[in-house]
Amino acid sequence: MSEIAIADAGPDMARPVFILAAPRSFTSLVAAMIGQHPELYGVPELNLFQCETIAEFNSGQGADGRKKSPYWAAMRHGLLRTVAELYSGEQTVQSVAMAERWLKARESQSAVEVFRELCAKVAPLQIVEKSPAVLRKQEYMQRILEACPGARFIHLVRNPVSQCKSVLNAKGGVGVLLAINSVDHRGAKAALEPQIMWHDTQVQILRFLDSLPDEQFITIRGEAFLSNLDDSLPALCRWLGISDAPEAIAAMRRPEDSAYSNIGPSNAPLGNDVNFLNAPALREGNVKSPPLDSALPWREDRAPLHPRVVALAEALGY
Repeated sequence: MSEIAIADAGPDMARPVFILAAPRSFTSLVAAMIGQHPELYGVPELNLFQCETIAEFNSGQGADGRKKSPYWAAMRHGLLRTVAELYSGEQTVQSVAMAERWLKARESQSAVEVFRELCAKVAPLQIVEKSPAVLRKQEYMQRILEACPGARFIHLVRNPVSQCKSVLNAKGGVGVLLAINSVDHRGAKAALEPQIMWHDTQVQILRFLDSLPDEQFITIRGEAFLSNLDDSLPALCRWLGISDAPEAIAAMRRPEDSAYSNIGPSNAPLGNDVNFLNAPALREGNVKSPPLDSALPWREDRAPLHPRVVALAEALGY
């Protein structure tokens, strides 16, 4: 790993850190850990860049009138909690109501403008954020660059076998797969196939990263990262150009200390994976990575991963 050096990123330019990963790829834990570094500021899933304007964010409808997601009401919680915390110093029913008014007053502004306002609010700290849904379209990811050309990106990967199992076992996981049509239609009857989502998400990320200089992004295998934190945390800090002092590393090992690592007030309880919010503490130890030729328990035929998935996983270091 080497320190980032982007020629056009001036000293006062916001350089947030974005984690790009498929759902159930250790994103909640890793984002919270990195966001606890004393030079950074971790936020929940903002989901801002799926929208062109704040009016669109508030309504949950695109310019074509279509609903963005059947889960959009819950997908707003992260930004509401962030605004409540930053502008009132607490997350309560009353402060979330204030955040709703804050957003209503900015309906004519773009998502890019509001993200820049949040960056200015936490400065000199830099925001750490992950919103897996932003990976659905290249235009969403391009909005990140429009907001902050000097942003740093962490491509976080999880073994496809364990990631697919985790998606199927997660609350709401089946609904997510159906919403993005992660369905195999080749057999006599259609069947949920989570490896489609794993594959297509990695392709989307790689297409986006291919447009960036190598110094602006890094790929991390989640299992290796979490299994060797004594080495991986200082190395990541050096890559980000932030302190790797013992006290900074110790703070990163306490993701539960974040103001957002808990269930929020009744009008915005989420903003992150509910399992993480209920048990946010880091549990250190070896994280297993199953063989790529494992029989897949969700398939009736017990077939292994599709060859294209295997090839992509191997290219990513598995």
